[in-house]
Amino acid sequence: MAIDKAMIQAALEEAWDEGRNVLYEGKVADYIPELAKADSSNLGVCLMRKDGTVCTVGDYNIPFTMQSISKTMALILALQTAGYDKVFSKIGMEPTGDRFDSILQLELKDWRPFNPMINAGAIVTTSCIETPDPFQSFLDLARSLCGNPKIRLNECVYRSEKRTGTRNRSIAFLLKSDHVLDGEPEEILDVYFRMCSVMVTAKDLAHYGMILSNHGVDPATGKQLVDSRIVRIVVTLMMLCGMYDESGEYAVKVGLPSKSGVGGGIVALARQGVGIGTFGPKLNKKGNSVGGEKIMQVVSEKLGLHVFDTKTF
Repeated sequence: MAIDKAMIQAALEEAWDEGRNVLYEGKVADYIPELAKADSSNLGVCLMRKDGTVCTVGDYNIPFTMQSISKTMALILALQTAGYDKVFSKIGMEPTGDRFDSILQLELKDWRPFNPMINAGAIVTTSCIETPDPFQSFLDLARSLCGNPKIRLNECVYRSEKRTGTRNRSIAFLLKSDHVLDGEPEEILDVYFRMCSVMVTAKDLAHYGMILSNHGVDPATGKQLVDSRIVRIVVTLMMLCGMYDESGEYAVKVGLPSKSGVGGGIVALARQGVGIGTFGPKLNKKGNSVGGEKIMQVVSEKLGLHVFDTKTF
C-alpha cells in the first residue's frame, strides 16, 4: 500500500507527541557555554520526499548549530577534493565503543582515528580538504545540500567553542605528534570549530537527507551534487558510526543511516528519496537528542522505514 501525505503527517504527529513525553530524560549540552542557552522545550521534525512532499510538526524551522552533523559534509568535501586514498590512509572505517571525544583510543588502539564520525577523525578529515578556503567551500556545500542559501555561521557559538575546546586541541596536537595530522593544528581546528557552528534547521536536514537518499542528485534541478560513490561511503559510515557510541542500539531500534550533533539535531535518510530532520536540544548521556531519537524510532516503525523492513515506503 502506498503511503500518502496524510499518513506521513499522522505518523509525524504521533512521533512528536511521544518525543515530547521523553524530554524529561535529557539535558541541554553545557560544556560549550553558548549551547546551554538553548530552549529545552524545543522539539521539531520534518520529513521530505524527492517528489516534493514535505511534512512538518513542531519546531522544525528553528535554527541550531550542526555540531557533529557537519562531520558528514566535511567527509564529502574531503573525498571530493583529496580523494578516497588520501582520506582513508589517515582515517579508519571501524565503529568504536568509546566516546566521541576519546583520546584513549588514539594512544592504545591505533595511530589513526577509528572513523570520520568521532572528533579525532573529523579533525583529520578537515585537514584533508584541499581548497583555497576550506570553510567557505564547506559553507557552499552545506547551502547546496540543505537547499538553503541563507545558511550561515553562528559567530557566538564559534567563539565559545574555540575558547573552550581544550580537549579537541589535545586531540589535534596528539595527532600532529603522531604524524597523522598535516598542517598547523590551530588552523585546522579553527575550520573545524567553524564547521560545527554553522546554523541549520530540521527542514534543512530533511532536505540534506533526501539528497543523500537520492544518490546525491537534487530532484528539483537534476544536478548531481555529490558523486553516488561518495554518498555510499558517507551513508554507510552514518549507519555504522553516526550516533556516537549508541550507534548499534540505534541501528536496531531505528534502522536508518543517521548523524546526530550535540546542538540537538539528527539527520536521517530512508530508501527512495526520503530525508528526515529532527531538532531537540535535550540530550541523553551519549550526546544524542532524546526527543529526536524517539521521533525517529516511532516514524521508522509507523512507516516501515527500517533498512531491513520488508515494507515499501
